[in-house]
Amino acid sequence: MRILIVNAGSSSLKLTVLDDGDQVLLAENIPAPAGRLDDAALREAVAQSRPVDAVGHRIVHGGTEFTEPVLVDAQVLRRLEALTDLAPLHQPKSLRGLELVGRMLPNVPAVACFDTAFHAGIPPAASTYALPAPWRKRWELRRFGFHGLSHAYAARRTAELAGRSLSDLQIVTCHLGAGASLAAVRGGTSVDTTMGFTPLEGLVMATRSGSVDPGLLLWLEEHVGMPPTELATTLEHRSGLLGLTGRSDMSGILQAEADGDADAGLAVSVYVHRLRAGIAAMTAAMSGLDALTFTGGVGEHAPEIRRRAADGLGFLGIGLDPGANQAVSPDAEIGAPGASVRSFVVQAREDLEIARGVRQVLGGAALPSTPGGSAR
Repeated sequence: MRILIVNAGSSSLKLTVLDDGDQVLLAENIPAPAGRLDDAALREAVAQSRPVDAVGHRIVHGGTEFTEPVLVDAQVLRRLEALTDLAPLHQPKSLRGLELVGRMLPNVPAVACFDTAFHAGIPPAASTYALPAPWRKRWELRRFGFHGLSHAYAARRTAELAGRSLSDLQIVTCHLGAGASLAAVRGGTSVDTTMGFTPLEGLVMATRSGSVDPGLLLWLEEHVGMPPTELATTLEHRSGLLGLTGRSDMSGILQAEADGDADAGLAVSVYVHRLRAGIAAMTAAMSGLDALTFTGGVGEHAPEIRRRAADGLGFLGIGLDPGANQAVSPDAEIGAPGASVRSFVVQAREDLEIARGVRQVLGGAALPSTPGGSAR
């Protein structure tokens, strides 16, 4: 089964074709800043991907209804469109990709795989907002969590690298990219995460604010007269690292900090402060920690961020080997010898998780394991 994976992220849309053994046959990365997709580039890339037997789409929000991968039809598509307001940065781009690819490959089955699904079973203590019951019931107000495809893969890969059963491990997975979130994964199941009702909650991100006091937003609306549309656009597209420094790339910000830029220094400090606090909170949700895993663009390629985060978490048993952390090439272990918590860097492979979902729905061949090999 040749599977085309369509993965819409915060700043790009990735197309990957995988064979039966999950080997990459084709990979294309189409820029999509601020959710704007280049339709012509997508059509060209899909044309190059042929022939394919199935298509797997990453869909950010599945609400309370979609907690497993699902075969896409017209009814499913309508229900997904209704969830757009909950993930305005991602959902329109995902659905646009689904629509365009469906037109080009009308006879190829399409499967939607959801970033929210991995977190669908987090316990009520973690999923419930302290809001009036009529609100929560009428509008299904709860914490959903996102990046589930990445967290699920990273946790499974961590267990392989550690040489242990996933069912025996308590892992904090750190997906740090343009979007960023953490997950507490106990026994292969998510029990808490940092994103909430929308992908805005939690850590500082490239252009998203992360958690902000809702009273601050109400104050801006009431006393400054700022309209909700302006608030939403600013929180999604003009905040986070971009709001703090005027740029959104972590590598450039770290270089600016090294050159003495005060705004860059503040941005990195804020980013790491939130990251450390989140890792500690995820550990508390599991009452312990066996492994810490970094993935995503920043998680994989910013050793300085990993170092600073770990430096403040020694009390949890986390410690990094300086040489391994600096020179690491995913997938590998970066923990210091003797540290009670093992630390890893894992390449983000949402495509493999989506392919698993496609095979699950279509009843294909047995699911291949993640790429083999031991940690460094």
